[in-house]
This record gives sequence, structure tokens and C-alpha cells, in this order.
Amino acid sequence: MDVLKELADAIILGQAQKAEELTHKALEEEGLEPGKVLNEGLIAGMNVVGEKFKNNEYYVPEVLIAARAMKAGLKVLRPKLAETGVKPVAKLVIGTVKGDLHDIGKNLVSMMMEGAGFEVIDLGVDAGPDKFLQAIESGAPHLIGMSALLTTTMLNMKSVIEALEKKGVRDRVKVIVGGAPVTQSYADEIGADGYAPDAATAVEVAKALLNLN
Repeated sequence: MDVLKELADAIILGQAQKAEELTHKALEEEGLEPGKVLNEGLIAGMNVVGEKFKNNEYYVPEVLIAARAMKAGLKVLRPKLAETGVKPVAKLVIGTVKGDLHDIGKNLVSMMMEGAGFEVIDLGVDAGPDKFLQAIESGAPHLIGMSALLTTTMLNMKSVIEALEKKGVRDRVKVIVGGAPVTQSYADEIGADGYAPDAATAVEVAKALLNLN
């Protein structure tokens, strides 16, 4: 079987050790380009995981196990990608907003985005406007992702957008929001560019906003 197909399958099945070994094999024994291994192995596998998640064939545990396998492959691949100058498709800053300590949804989105070739800067939980502003000024991301699980904390998404406007950097980034209480109408109301009900959709929305499709 083709090593890249095997690698994609290892990601889909969440086989971390096998993913690491196959990434080594693809690079060293087969001499494949790091970009090809990334796109046709790791990303191809995570795309299938995303589809299965969206179709309720996979649930959070399966996605987390697949993401762990993807990270095992990425660990081998990252230095090679850097050497050959392969750039991430875009840079995302993501965080759970101030007052909210829930991170499973955010972590899933981070993993799916990384699996789609994005560079992800994770601000963690309880991230206030200052943290997002700092990340924009120091890292020049293309996209900001905000998550909230409580109706009381989702109001802080608006505070971040207002802070970006006040600082004059709102037009530098696209803003995408999500989380259990968040809706498309709330996203529209606070002036976000996109809304995603789940991690797999977040990748599609992000790509559409940045014209990466």
C-alpha cells in the first residue's frame, strides 16, 4: 500500500506510533517532499476525521485520538517543513474568552485547524481582549477564533471585537466564533465574520473567509 495512504489511515484510526513511524518512512525511505507528506498524509487523514465528526460517525474521543496521531506525525515533519520553507496555509489565534474555563471545544478546533495546515497560537482559557490584542500585534495572524460555553461569558466575545476596533486592528483579521450558546445571529449581532457550530465546520468557515478553498 502507498505509504501516504497508510499514513492517512493511521491518522483516521488514531494510531499515533504508526503515524510517527510512517512519517519517518515517507521522508527517509521513500524520499518524499515534506509538503507532500503533510498534504497527502496528515491533512488527508484529518479531513476524513472531520467529515466523520460532522456526520456523527466519530465523536469527541475519536477526534482527540486522531489528533494525537496527527501530532505524532507533525513532530517528525515540522523540522523538515521548516528546512524546506513550507509555510502554514494561514495563522490562527484562538482562545476561550474571559471568565470561561471550558476548553474541550477550543482544543478540538485547534487540532482540526492544525490538521488542515494552519499555524495555531492557543491563548488557552479566560482570555481577555488584551491577550488577543497582544497576539495580533506580535504574531500578525490572519484569523481569530473565540469560544465560549456559557451565556454569561459569550458577551465577552463582543468586548474583544470592540477592543480590536478601538485599537484600529479589526480590519487586519477575520473573526470566527463558536461554542454551545453561540448562534449565527449572535455572531452577526457582534460583528464577527464567521460562526461555526462544530470543529469540522470551523475549518470550512476559516478556509472560506480566507479564500483558501
